[in-house]
Amino acid sequence: WPALWRALLRPRGPRAQPGPGGRRGVQALRRSPVRVLQPQSPREPPPPPPPAVERSAAAPGLCYEKAAAGDRRLGKVVTIAKSKKFRDNHGKVLLEGHRLIKDALEAGAVPQTLFFSTVRHLKLLPEAEIKRASLVKVKFEDIKTWSDLVTPQGLLGIFSKPDPAKMSYPAAQLANSLPLLLICDNIRDPGNLGTILRSAAGAGCEKVLLTKGCVDPWEPKVLRAGMGAHFRVPIIASLDWESLPTNLPAGIQVCVADNNDPSSTSLPRGAASAPASPTAPVKSSPKAAPEHEDEEGAAIPVQHYYEDWARAPVAVVVGGETQGLSPAALGLAASTGGRRLLIPVVPGVDSLNSAIAAGILLFEGRRQLLWRHKQEDGRQKLPVPG
Repeated sequence: WPALWRALLRPRGPRAQPGPGGRRGVQALRRSPVRVLQPQSPREPPPPPPPAVERSAAAPGLCYEKAAAGDRRLGKVVTIAKSKKFRDNHGKVLLEGHRLIKDALEAGAVPQTLFFSTVRHLKLLPEAEIKRASLVKVKFEDIKTWSDLVTPQGLLGIFSKPDPAKMSYPAAQLANSLPLLLICDNIRDPGNLGTILRSAAGAGCEKVLLTKGCVDPWEPKVLRAGMGAHFRVPIIASLDWESLPTNLPAGIQVCVADNNDPSSTSLPRGAASAPASPTAPVKSSPKAAPEHEDEEGAAIPVQHYYEDWARAPVAVVVGGETQGLSPAALGLAASTGGRRLLIPVVPGVDSLNSAIAAGILLFEGRRQLLWRHKQEDGRQKLPVPG
């Protein structure tokens, strides 16, 4: 029986041959490579197709694009155009309103994109100028959402930042221009700077120089307060005091607006009133023009603003209300033989608003320059004795 059981349990296949070491080889099972499956994430929906562009004609040769629902270009452009960094890096400014955009176009500013709510806005603008821009018709509600105006007009424009050297200012402005310049020193309030620029254009200033520290003249609030003055008088911004004299004509006298009266206790009664003669400037008297030393020790004569000081060419420096005049402004006035121009006010009043002071000095300077020019013309017409 034991031999019979061994015969029955013996494997019927070929016997495994012993290996090199005398051991029987062990046959391993081959396994196919395992395929690793990553967890499947839900598929993202494909991006929506771009809105269809609908084009229409506002006039022969003048086509515009009608923005579709969900078009975000207006909000995006307005948001970035309000940033000073964007204006400086990309050289673009935002203009709003029919009058401001029309003044810009007539002065030679280059439009890039115009957003409007009705075709009527396009018909009121010079057609030859707006053909160079992309015209996009949007809903008035969208313009109202992004506008800074209380009552928006439905017209916004993105322009290249104007270059004063390439602008073509109105002929009437150039014909009435005088050798009168304005220097703004640390004017940081947008409303004040816009009002100052408007006064400079109205007084016929030759140019306006803004030192570093002044608010950006192309900020929307300054543009609104300027009422188009940006396109009537050259504005040169971000000047340091070292390079500022290169923008001034030779032989110019620089005067500074001053609210510090060192002789207020010795002024005669009624000295704060304007001169009786509205046609001629009043000559300075030694008592009315004491000398005042600035921070650098230079003596600068002080006189009332209505006395004789405007001799062509002349520049007026107006400082900010917070910091006032800088030492560099006083040094420039002292080096050019300038004067401190005092606007006397009622005792107890601290000072005038910088925009008001600039307007008073600029128009008084204009009056004196015109009077002097008239006197010189009269002398030239006198017969020469033979």
